[in-house]
Amino acid sequence: MALPREYAGQACSIAKALEIVGERWTLLIVRDAAYGVRRFSDFVTHLDIPRRVLTERLKFLVEEGILEKQPAGGREEYALTDKGLALFPVIRALAAWGDEYTSPGGRRRILRHVACGTILERTGRCPECDLYPPVGDIESSPGPGLPALTDDDDEVTRALARPCRLLEPLVLQR
Repeated sequence: MALPREYAGQACSIAKALEIVGERWTLLIVRDAAYGVRRFSDFVTHLDIPRRVLTERLKFLVEEGILEKQPAGGREEYALTDKGLALFPVIRALAAWGDEYTSPGGRRRILRHVACGTILERTGRCPECDLYPPVGDIESSPGPGLPALTDDDDEVTRALARPCRLLEPLVLQR
């Protein structure tokens, strides 16, 4: 039996936010969308998520205004809305916490401000420009804590092992 999505009796903004993004896979879907994953099949491949679960999560995220469907060459792709983009600081903060407390090899991803090339602080601030660049002005590249690629890695994992500008569709080598 699935746990209920709602936190009945909780008059708390965190509880209300978790009703939308607190289910398993949801923040990973949002993370992948920020990193340029757009297609249903690429989410399935990269996350190794059951198709039924992904279908349910994507439908819910679209209904909640986190993602939107966009036509793309006879298919539908998913992209973050402004409401979804507002979750990026949460994703970045969770990644920084994970790097600090679960990654003995160091940062798994390095985020860089595209305009000046400076590595962002863990808070997302560019020390050179003294600003927090918007998500589309950030490039991700592998950090020292990112595991080396193996022959078993999927094409999304391989694409994310190269520098990529956030929000731009990933270039996959199929």
